[in-house]
Amino acid sequence: MSLILKRAFDFVAATCGLIVFSPLLLAVMLAIWLQDRQSPFYIARRAARGGGTFRMVKFRSMVVNADRIGGASTASTDRRITPVGRFVRAYKLDELIQLWNVVTGDMSLVGPRPQVMSDAALYTDLEQRMLTVRPGITDPASIVFSDEGEVLKGASNPDREYNRLIRPWKSRLALAYIDNRSFAVDLGLIILTIVAIVSRPTALAGLGRLLSGWRLHPLVIRMAARQEPLLAYPPPGAEAAPQHS
Repeated sequence: MSLILKRAFDFVAATCGLIVFSPLLLAVMLAIWLQDRQSPFYIARRAARGGGTFRMVKFRSMVVNADRIGGASTASTDRRITPVGRFVRAYKLDELIQLWNVVTGDMSLVGPRPQVMSDAALYTDLEQRMLTVRPGITDPASIVFSDEGEVLKGASNPDREYNRLIRPWKSRLALAYIDNRSFAVDLGLIILTIVAIVSRPTALAGLGRLLSGWRLHPLVIRMAARQEPLLAYPPPGAEAAPQHS
């Protein structure tokens, strides 16, 4: 896909999105502020394309300075999540404001989700490919692991469980997207992300049909279907592991 076309589409769509959703964005901002009279925004450093960093904006769904009193991974039962935060996280409203990062060019509508620097530092050489493209608001893994908090629920060490159960498949899906990205794929993933808010099983079924055309290893497709427990597995590039068939 032409990078110029992708960037132009990102800019126009994100700008329109900010305008269309401005009443909703203002309502979320007000609800978060009224809860504790603190800033409704959470600004975080994330790994950028090329290996640098950028300032990613989210609506704050946790207590102020939550990153100083807990790990990077968040279980659904994390006590740092505020009451309003549980609602905005459930419907992904905390990430809607990232349309601003798309407008500024730090992110794309579709691309590997931006990672905290401590997670990016663990990347294998193969996973480093995820830093060659702009991070995105959504990608295949965003749909597959929209319940990440539930996956990590009850874990004594959420960061460790993330690296055991989520990172191996999340990275493989991100790398598969990079290999198969196109304008049509981006449109399809945006639609499936919206569908997932209403019906996650429908979105997963649609994603499965998309992934089946990417010649992925059957185990990756099985894990992406989320019909069985996630398997602990080495991240891509750590050792011989399923990639493309």
